[in-house]
Amino acid sequence: MTRIEFWQGNTACAEGALAAGCNFFGGYPITPSTEVAEIMAAKMPKKGGVFIQMEDEIAGIASIIGASWTGARSMTATSGPGFSLMMENIGYAAMTETPCMIVNVQRGGPSTGQPTMGAQGDMMQVRFGSQGDYAIIALCPANVQEMYELTARAFNLADQYRVPVFLMADEIVGHMREKIIIPDSMPQIPRRPLVKGTLPFKAGADLVPGFPQFGKGYGVHVTGLTHDERGYPAATNPQLHEALVRRLVDKIENARHAIADFDIINPDAEQVFIAYGAPVRTVQQVMHDHPDKNIGFLRLRTVWPFPEFALREFKNVKRFLMPELNLGQMAREVERHVRVPVVSIQKLGGELTTPTELVAALEAPL
Repeated sequence: MTRIEFWQGNTACAEGALAAGCNFFGGYPITPSTEVAEIMAAKMPKKGGVFIQMEDEIAGIASIIGASWTGARSMTATSGPGFSLMMENIGYAAMTETPCMIVNVQRGGPSTGQPTMGAQGDMMQVRFGSQGDYAIIALCPANVQEMYELTARAFNLADQYRVPVFLMADEIVGHMREKIIIPDSMPQIPRRPLVKGTLPFKAGADLVPGFPQFGKGYGVHVTGLTHDERGYPAATNPQLHEALVRRLVDKIENARHAIADFDIINPDAEQVFIAYGAPVRTVQQVMHDHPDKNIGFLRLRTVWPFPEFALREFKNVKRFLMPELNLGQMAREVERHVRVPVVSIQKLGGELTTPTELVAALEAPL
């Protein structure tokens, strides 16, 4: 039977990871994500898993990459400064097609910034922060329930597509407390094993190779260098490099419809909000309270790969309005795909966008 809890967002994240079968956590405590590590430290050993506090965030991401190759469902949790330190190894995880899960409870930046205040300033960094061309998956929860559910989904996506997957939360959602409904179990999609006799980096029609787990009879060369289907370095081969990088990108981009997770409300509206993370809550309040009930809403849970096809569902839209806790990072992505104005409602300083601010933008002349 399901049960009801009253949890903090970070608690729900840790519990969602445990329910999803996470059995390795490697990380370094950093505000405002520390509660995730604290709960994992307390509960992981009791479930037969491994918790290890590393010397820094670079070691934390390295440890979960190594653990994943032994077959573990592995994760780390961090915030802005630690996330920046992880970027080189995130590129390594993308190049080696290592399934792993990274939680970023975002805070105000740049640099040390506002350790205890919320932000959404890392949305471009998660997509483009490491070197070269690659693709990742990023999910954004707007409430405590989704901290639990999207954490569990992130592990499934990581294993299904052999890619690092990110839960891009923010301090507001990470530290709020709400009622949450806990199901009996969470579905788990295991990674597809490598077929005996198949080259370890040879992909099928879905562009995702089977996974050769260390300790299960496979001798596999794993390198961040450009490599052939055997895993051997081939860094001076231009054609092979292009084919490899295009496959790493296409395996995610070609699956964008399957990965996408969003809600469309009032598709015939002329004014449409787009939001992800904590600002979703303000939009929901405005839509509940405002006398004009024909306000549209594209509510994103998956932000990368960006589901631009969802924008086409709003046939009569005259402008999109996008509140973000940054200076319009994802609004620029929306502008790439539409021919109507995109009003970027920007908020810095750590506080959530208010209904008054959204209503002012909504009632401004078209």
